[in-house]
Amino acid sequence: MEHPILLSAFTFLALMVLMTWVSYRLFYKQGRYLKQQLGAPVITGQFGTMMGADGESESSTLVTFLHQLGSKVPSSEAEVAELRAHLIRAGFRSDNAMPVFYGVRIISTLMMLVFCLMMSGRMPPNPMFNIVVMVFGCALGWVLPKMFLEKKAKRRQETLRLSLPDALDLMVVSVEAGLGLDMAIQHVARELQNSHPQLSEELSLVTLEMRAGKRRSDALRNLAERTGEGELRKLVAILIQSDRFGTSMGDSLRTHSDYLRTRRRQEAEERAGKVGVKLVFPIFFFILPSMLIVAAGPGLLQVFKQLFPMMRQLGGQ
Repeated sequence: MEHPILLSAFTFLALMVLMTWVSYRLFYKQGRYLKQQLGAPVITGQFGTMMGADGESESSTLVTFLHQLGSKVPSSEAEVAELRAHLIRAGFRSDNAMPVFYGVRIISTLMMLVFCLMMSGRMPPNPMFNIVVMVFGCALGWVLPKMFLEKKAKRRQETLRLSLPDALDLMVVSVEAGLGLDMAIQHVARELQNSHPQLSEELSLVTLEMRAGKRRSDALRNLAERTGEGELRKLVAILIQSDRFGTSMGDSLRTHSDYLRTRRRQEAEERAGKVGVKLVFPIFFFILPSMLIVAAGPGLLQVFKQLFPMMRQLGGQ
């Protein structure tokens, strides 16, 4: 290897990132989930956990370094707006989220560049080919963080969509019990804080916007734009139309809840119907050869054991 120092540094960084991720998944994340299940401190109020999480992220040295590094990246207004929308849909609402994300992109690009430099000794001695590989590696390092961000946003949207039927049932009960829509949204956000924290957080933001003086329709539209989930857009449209035309809020919410549960059941049936088709290739390439070896293997061994001596005897005659 022509670059032993670079190889050692890259291996050390990779192991450090892997150990940090494993420690986070096994210890810190489980402890934070247990803390959420036990409940927040009494003096912090309903939104204390969100404010505390922001304070911890802002005090981190790594986040500060990434923020200072990413703030120097030039970007257009359209790119900034698109990236901010993806960050908000993934759950990152802090003002520092975008510079930190650009910092992560720069670090990822540099790591891919170092990896390409280490692998240059094993590549063909063609300078043009090496330059193309380095450019491709840097581009991959720049694109990968956004791919992970979009995947996280889609996963969060799916979580919100699966949480909607329970929230609608609670909202129907609250509205039929005599609560107004504002108080019903606040009550549902408080009740879902442990079972569905993502949806509870979004509904809490709606409540905060209405408390700040924003109109209910505008706060609900901001909810739809902030999440980007189609089912939430439908729910917002139903709430705005029911409020505008004076129709029964409970009947509208119950009908939409039944529609969501029916759609979830249909999606489950559709996935179950696709299982047979998806199992064709694993069965053909992995299970069927093993079954043939187990079923026909002993017989074939006996055939070869008896056939080869007979062929040798016939050949000798």
